[in-house]
Amino acid sequence: MAENFADRLLTAIRRKGTPACIGIDPEYGRLPADIADQKEMNDAADTDSALDAILEFSRRVIHVVAPLVPAIKLNIAFFERYYWDGVEGYYDLIQEAAERDLIVIGDVKRADIGHSSAAYAEAHLAEPEFSNMEDLVAPDAVTVNSYFGLDALRPFLDVARSEQKGLFALVQTSNESWNDLQGLKLESGLTVAEKVATLVNGWAGDAGLIGNSGFSSLGAVISPRDAESTAKLRAMLPHSFLLVPGYGAQGRGAESVAPCFKSDGTGAIITASRSVIYAYEDMRYVERFASEWERCVEQSCRDFIADIARVWPR
Repeated sequence: MAENFADRLLTAIRRKGTPACIGIDPEYGRLPADIADQKEMNDAADTDSALDAILEFSRRVIHVVAPLVPAIKLNIAFFERYYWDGVEGYYDLIQEAAERDLIVIGDVKRADIGHSSAAYAEAHLAEPEFSNMEDLVAPDAVTVNSYFGLDALRPFLDVARSEQKGLFALVQTSNESWNDLQGLKLESGLTVAEKVATLVNGWAGDAGLIGNSGFSSLGAVISPRDAESTAKLRAMLPHSFLLVPGYGAQGRGAESVAPCFKSDGTGAIITASRSVIYAYEDMRYVERFASEWERCVEQSCRDFIADIARVWPR
């Protein structure tokens, strides 16, 4: 029988010695010259040319970071913009990462009413049942929108339970206007995000979701704010892994994410995207490695890991 997702994630973190995750959000206009300038890839207005460049970049980033981190997060939006071929490319990258023993988180943020959510769960999380898609691999986990409520998440929970997959439910996000809704105070004194955390905690305890580690297959997306509020959310979700966005390009540093861990260092996986995958735009790395963009990415990934290690209780 397959191992519980949270147990697998914890094992992968311990094996690599870091709770770091690299997000892959590729934009054609920011690709390194040795990819974008290739004759067959230098036309941003042609979907085949642009997508080939995006996929080549993403594959090479995966190859660079695979020996260093336990997980990657693929943001499907950057592939869907290339229509059907982009979706195919997204699944090709899942296969690429799985072959390198990476935990793959599909950043899809799906949810809807009942039957629509069931279709989303089958499309984005379940292993395909079609006879002509036997070689297709689905992500190990996906992000879901908890603000639709339990009935929307239930189909995803059913797949997570039956296939030992994982979910990360949105609780507190990293966008600029998060506070307009998530920071509102309720009569109970809780913020909206804190109330959602209590709901997610209840759902996380459903039968068949808790692994041997004590963690649930249902985790939560928590972007840290101040230390006190972050620690409060951590305490409200004792059985959930936290997927923590915002490091690097969005302004969070190691000290900001420190309260996301439990006292024993478990319970969180920290993501960095643009600050790592576009490191060749950063003069700190350009001065060292010039046009060797993959070495820039590798060193930035190593620096990210080292920075998190400073605040990671072990």
